[in-house]
Amino acid sequence: MIIIGIDPGTATAGYGVVHSSAGRLRALEYGTIRTPPRQGLPLRLKSIYTEITAVLDRYSPDVMAVEQLFFNRNVTSALSVGQARGIFLLAAAQSGLKVAEYTPPEVKQSVTGDGGADKAQIAFMVRALLGLRETPRPDDAADALAIAICHAHTSATAARIAGS
Repeated sequence: MIIIGIDPGTATAGYGVVHSSAGRLRALEYGTIRTPPRQGLPLRLKSIYTEITAVLDRYSPDVMAVEQLFFNRNVTSALSVGQARGIFLLAAAQSGLKVAEYTPPEVKQSVTGDGGADKAQIAFMVRALLGLRETPRPDDAADALAIAICHAHTSATAARIAGS
């Protein structure tokens, strides 16, 4: 199974493509989509769409795992992330992808065993679980890989439960 994990954002969005097979995980690609802060929102959203559809075309993932919006005190930031999130969901729908959504605590629990883990713990475990030589940078890319790993773990558990 090929999973694309998405850490949505308008200024910087992280993505991570992970191959999961027989309990083994391998990173295929990860990075960020950045948009210029002075560019108008419609053009920023178009840029995000163009870049993520190129990644989807390269890997033809089976599923997109996206971080759910978590309560945010900064309403402007939450709205911006929500708009970018909508672009990722649109790209998934147009590509015929299934979408799975996970809250930040679910991702942290799945990857580190601690729903309150910090960024450094997440990045360390992402590196270890994927056998990477270096810690993925920036944090948005590491978070996106963590979201993909969370889906791999969750779907494997669901498959075991269904099979029993």
